[in-house]
Amino acid sequence: MTPNILVLANSADRAEHTARYAAMLGAPLHARLALLHLDASAVMLEPELVAAGAEQSARLEAETMQGLRALAGRLPAPTDVLEAVGPMAEAVAAAGRQYHPLLLAMGHHPTHSLLDQLLLTQVQPVLRALSRPLLLVPATGDAARLPRRVLLAVDGEPFSLSAAALALAPLLAGWGATYAVAHILSGPGGAARSSHLALADVRGSGLLPADTPLQFYQEIHASPAAGIRQALADTHADLLVLVARPRSFLGDMFHRSVTAAALRHCPVPVLLLPAAASGPLPAWVPKMH
Repeated sequence: MTPNILVLANSADRAEHTARYAAMLGAPLHARLALLHLDASAVMLEPELVAAGAEQSARLEAETMQGLRALAGRLPAPTDVLEAVGPMAEAVAAAGRQYHPLLLAMGHHPTHSLLDQLLLTQVQPVLRALSRPLLLVPATGDAARLPRRVLLAVDGEPFSLSAAALALAPLLAGWGATYAVAHILSGPGGAARSSHLALADVRGSGLLPADTPLQFYQEIHASPAAGIRQALADTHADLLVLVARPRSFLGDMFHRSVTAAALRHCPVPVLLLPAAASGPLPAWVPKMH
């Protein structure tokens, strides 16, 4: 089966950079793209937030779909365009059942419109609905080049990856990138395990081939988010990989979390990999279907 990448697209202009980057990442596996456009009214939290009248809204939606279809014709990968009306999580879940995507991709802009902000606030239910890795692509950067240096940031606590995350292993192997593991500590007196065990966890995760050379980098910093940013700068990485799991400094995703703080100022794309759940699942953790 041809692998697919599902791209959230609220406009052709803003979706193009994300879609091109996703197409480039998926090229080693000849992945197809699906651009999922959510009707603006589907993500508004209150009816009064929809400023345009029904007629104007319908016209804008038609123009957006026309732009996305034109974009699909310009992309270097076969691309479908989908339009969804309804709650975001339900729309993404339906697209997930149709396409069984390897990952979900969405843009992440320094200055967000109201619609962008609403899309970001609904990422958690989307993760629950889709149970797939999430790629967040900043508005700047080279969308035409495979990652050359990938940084995997870990906190030293043991982890295992979900089946959906492990399904990305052939894709990562196809990039021909070099990989660095950053062991981020909150302070020298912390309870983190030794660095060689953190490295062993990455090797044992199954995400990379067993013989992949790994550079090790350790950063001790009062703020783990700042530690991640420092590691990115020091290793010259052009893609950041984080493990999303309930217990660790990445647990409370997008709310007072390291993930949110790291994303807010991250200059490179970020790939969030869902961890395998152990014991009762907290509410935010994606369930495998």
